[in-house]
Parts: sequence; structure tokens; C-alpha cells
Amino acid sequence: MKTKIFKPSEVGAAAQLINEGQLVAFPTETVYGLGADATNVAAVKQVYVAKGRPSDNPLIVHVADLETVERFAQPLPEAAKKLVKAFWPGPLTMIFKLKPGALAPEVTGGLNTAAFRNPDNAATLALIKQAQTPIVGPSANTSGKPSPTTAQHVLHDLDGKIAGILDDGATKVGVESTVLDLSTDTPAILRPGAVTASAIEEVIGMPVQTEQHHVGATEVPKAPGMKYKHYAPDAQVYIVDRTEDWPAALTWAAQQKVPMGVMATDSVLTNNALPANCEQFSLGTGIQSATQELFAGLRHFDTETNIKDILCQSFDNKGLGAAYMNRLNKSAGQTHFSV
Repeated sequence: MKTKIFKPSEVGAAAQLINEGQLVAFPTETVYGLGADATNVAAVKQVYVAKGRPSDNPLIVHVADLETVERFAQPLPEAAKKLVKAFWPGPLTMIFKLKPGALAPEVTGGLNTAAFRNPDNAATLALIKQAQTPIVGPSANTSGKPSPTTAQHVLHDLDGKIAGILDDGATKVGVESTVLDLSTDTPAILRPGAVTASAIEEVIGMPVQTEQHHVGATEVPKAPGMKYKHYAPDAQVYIVDRTEDWPAALTWAAQQKVPMGVMATDSVLTNNALPANCEQFSLGTGIQSATQELFAGLRHFDTETNIKDILCQSFDNKGLGAAYMNRLNKSAGQTHFSV
């Protein structure tokens, strides 16, 4: 199979492939998703095959409007309607109880709930509307690897495995959407993202649980990213927790006598002399650019260099930093540089 690249002006051809049961990767404001008709069981099964994804890892359903969600979900809570008005289209995924038999178990991981999102990307919204069906969309990468933020990242992982890629350039947010569970009495964030707990609480006027439940080996996760290894490059990532730790971290890097990667903001890179064996990747000026560039940096060192170890900058675990640190900790396997 030859994977075709589509421009946004060619969205009709991409939608035709979806209707034929083919897989087409699509852009969102967060990362690129791997799309298939959510009502076509055979197509959904191929998503798991193409990614090498565990079959009990549920998929997010991407929709063009709230009415589509209401076709599948039980009556939505008032909080959901407020959040739709505030954050859709945007990087907020919400989990709802389903009407019996509304979606195939291949989509839901066998659960009676499903996650829905209305992505903030004009080309993808046009894709969903022209295909006239909701589209599943896990990240369009090999399962466990850093998520793709460009069409080229998708092509690297899935070339020849999927029919097409709708290319709309680099994504803006850089990490996956916030996943909010609204299927229980207390709303709970199962995966942090650009829409923060405080922003959600302000809209719905009630507290949101943020402590993530540990998913056991035999338990089916309600949302992606809760159970299996995620976002990990081939290289070992070491998190540098404090600005004052960088001189010691770089001294240690110099002693390794092998090529090392350094991912940090411009201020860290400017204020510290990098050893000759270190290659830098800029995370920009702060948490917003760092979140946008995190996966791109991990992929850069994974696919374009022979680097086996990466030092990466930490941020405060609050606001957008909670989303960044969630992905970075998983990428590093919770490994921190210690002085």
C-alpha cells in the first residue's frame, strides 16, 4: 500500500477513503490522529493493527457537533453542555455513558462508556462532515512512541500501513487533549492537557478530581495513556528537575563520552555551555512552546541522530505544566537526573 498525502483542499478524497473503510491520519490542534469510521468495525480493527495497539485501549471518537454525541451517549449532564459551549471545538475530550449497543466494543475497549472530542482544526472538521460519520482517532504513531505533531512524523511510523494522511502542517498544542470523565458523579481528569482543571471547575462550578487512578494489569482503562507505555523514544530520557541542576547534568553528560541530547528552553541553552558531545534541541521560551515542541524533540533524537540518552528540562506540575510533565515522566519512565 502506498500512503498518499492529501492537502486540506483535497479533503473530499480523504473522506472517500474513510467511507471505503480505509485509514486516514488527520491533523488536530493537539497531535495527528489515525482516523477510521467509528461505525465500521473492520476499519476500527485495522487501527489497532496499524499502530500495534493493545485491543483493550479505548479509542477517542471525533465528532463535528454535539448532536452526533447525543446519538450515541445517554442524556448528557448539564456540566457537559456548559463545557461544550466553553471549549468545543478544542482540546477537551469527555467520557460519557453510552446507549446500549451504540458503539462496537472495538471502539470502547468493551466498556459501557466512550470518549468524544470536537477537534479545533478546519480540515479535520471538514473531513468528518464530508465522511458523514464520527471518526476514531488515536495518535497516528506506532503504539508507545512519541505522538506525531507533523504529517512527516506520521509517515515515518505508518508509511505503507495506512491509505492516507491529511497534511495541515505542525500542530499548535503539541500534546493530546485533556480527558475528562463525566460518566461518574464526580468529574475526573484521567489525562491532563491544555484545558486545565481550574478552567473546567470555573465553567461547571464544582470540583474536579485530578488524582489519576492506577490501572491494574487486568483492568480496562477508560482513557488512552492510563495503562500502557506511552511517548517513549528509543533513547533514555533523564528529567532535569531544577535550573540549578543543569551545570552538574551537563558535566555528567560530558563524562559519558557518547553523543547526548539536550532538550531545554533558550534561557537554559544560552546560560550553560554545552559539552562537545551534546546536541541541543530548543524547547522555545517557556511552557507553552515546550509543550508544543516536546514530542518533536523526542522524535528528532529518535529518528535523525544516533543519540541514546537525552537530558530534558522539567517544569512546574501545574496548569499546562501538568500536561507537559505527564508526558515527559512517561517518556522518561519516571527517570530523573540526580546530582
